[in-house]
Amino acid sequence: MIQVRATSEFGELQSVLMRYAGPVTLDLSCSQELDPVHRRQLETSKWAPYSVDGVRAQQQSFIDLLRSRGVEVVLAGQAPGSYAQHYTRDLGFVVDEVFVAARLNSGRRQGEFAGLRRVVEQIGRVAYLDAGTIEGGDVMLHDGYVLVGLSEETSLAGIGALRYRLGQFGIEREVKPIEFVCDGIVHLDDHFNIVAPQVALVHPAVFDDAQMRWFAAHFDLIPVTGEEALAVEVNALALAPGVVVVAERSERIAGELETRGIEVVPVDYSEVTKIPGAFRCSTLPLVRSRTAAPGGG
Repeated sequence: MIQVRATSEFGELQSVLMRYAGPVTLDLSCSQELDPVHRRQLETSKWAPYSVDGVRAQQQSFIDLLRSRGVEVVLAGQAPGSYAQHYTRDLGFVVDEVFVAARLNSGRRQGEFAGLRRVVEQIGRVAYLDAGTIEGGDVMLHDGYVLVGLSEETSLAGIGALRYRLGQFGIEREVKPIEFVCDGIVHLDDHFNIVAPQVALVHPAVFDDAQMRWFAAHFDLIPVTGEEALAVEVNALALAPGVVVVAERSERIAGELETRGIEVVPVDYSEVTKIPGAFRCSTLPLVRSRTAAPGGG
C-alpha cells in the first residue's frame, strides 16, 4: 500500500503524482461556444492554443529536475479526450495522512480521474466526497487550517463535504473558506500561494480588505501584480522549506524570495502556462516530509 503524508505546502517533497499532457487542446477561438465558467475565466486568465509536444518537453525537463533532487515522480495513466489532464493537482490532495479525491466541476474533465485510479487504489486512507465540487488547486494547508478557495471550481457544498469527511478521519484542522471579490477565478493557487514557512505570494486585487488582513496576520506577504497573476506566476512550487521553483520569467518575484533567504529554481514552463496553470497545478504531492506535529503546518 502507498502511504501518503503532507502537513504543509513546503515540507521537503518526496513523492509526487504527475501526468503528461494529452493530444487534445481546448478551442478558445469562439467564446460563445464555451461554458459560462470558461467565459468568466477568460476575463481573469490568459488562455492560448499550445503545442502538445512543447508542453510535454517542458514537463520532461521539470520531471528531470525533480528526480535530480531526489523526488519520486509517479506517472499517472493517460485520460483520452482530456485537454487538462496534465494538471493532476486538481484531481486530489493530501491532508495529513489522508488522500482526498476531488469532485471536478467541469463536465469535460470528469474522465481524468480514471488514469489515477491504479495509484489511488493502492493508497491506504482515501476520502471520497459526496456533495458539491472541490479541486486541489483551491486547497492549501497552513498550521491547523485547510484553506479552500471559493473559485469557479469549488463550492460551499464541496467545502462542507470536505469538512465532514476530514472529521470522520479524525483530522481536527479548521476548514476555512477563502472568498474572492470577483468572478472568473480559476483556482486559489493562481492568486495566493504558500511557498515557504510563513511566506506567501498574493494578488491583492482579488481579495477584500478583511481577507488581506487575515493573510497579513499569518504570512510575510509578497504582493504580485495583475500582470504577474495573469501570467500564472503565483503558481510556484516549494520543493523544501527554503527552495521554490518559479517561472523563468518571474525575475521580480524571484528577487523577493531571495531577499528572504530562499533558494529559487527558475524553470521555463511558458508553453504549459498557455492554459492557466504552472508548477503547482501539474504536481500532486503524495509525500512531503513532516514539518510539524499532525494537524500542524
